[in-house]
Amino acid sequence: MALPLPPGLTPPEVAFICEMEMVTVIPRQRLEGLNLLGGSTPPLNPPYRTPLPLWLALLLKRQRRASILPPPWLSPASLKSILETENGSALFSPPPPLSPHSTISPPFLASATADAPPDALPYHWVELGEMLLDAASDDLPEPDTLRRLMRDLREVRMAKMRAGVKVAKEGGGEEDREEEFSLNWEGVNMNGVGGMEVCEGRAFIGGVVDGLRRIGASREMSRREKEQEEREGGIGGESGNEMDL
Repeated sequence: MALPLPPGLTPPEVAFICEMEMVTVIPRQRLEGLNLLGGSTPPLNPPYRTPLPLWLALLLKRQRRASILPPPWLSPASLKSILETENGSALFSPPPPLSPHSTISPPFLASATADAPPDALPYHWVELGEMLLDAASDDLPEPDTLRRLMRDLREVRMAKMRAGVKVAKEGGGEEDREEEFSLNWEGVNMNGVGGMEVCEGRAFIGGVVDGLRRIGASREMSRREKEQEEREGGIGGESGNEMDL
């Protein structure tokens, strides 16, 4: 019997979708184009730059048939600038700008090619950066620095997502004072959040929402029991007064 799947995409599924992102490669040998389901790939003619899907670029990289040009945002200078922006604002850094007449969405945007903007993180920045650092670290400038900056960025951005869940103390006296979790979505703007970040934050936020639901159900049950006791006490008191008369 198959186990029930969690709602939403899992991290491996998000990474699989990221493999359709377009990246720029520099071929090392001449290769003909491939006829794929999504269309034909351009032929590879060294040393001309060519856009290819990430999965194909990684395959050619492992076969030493091409080198991968990192996107402009995947550089120490760009990541440091984006990290400063993240630390200086409660909002997420803005995503790459879209054309008002564009009808496509990630991973089919040119947000990971050599022509991508250097100051904006694309939707699949986490998965894309990890894949390139794992398979093509020799094509990236200062890979150790890039790993550290990406780790710092992930920590800062996840902290902002968790800021949407705060602990609020309610109650008048010491007897009825209790702690409860509440969602503070007014201070969290989800624009610019990446696919893997949404996937990782879903479990945490979903657990808080479930906890709020259980707290609400428990309070509602307690309120109904209290009202029932008050009604029964009122009926019993009226009956006793009638008997005294």
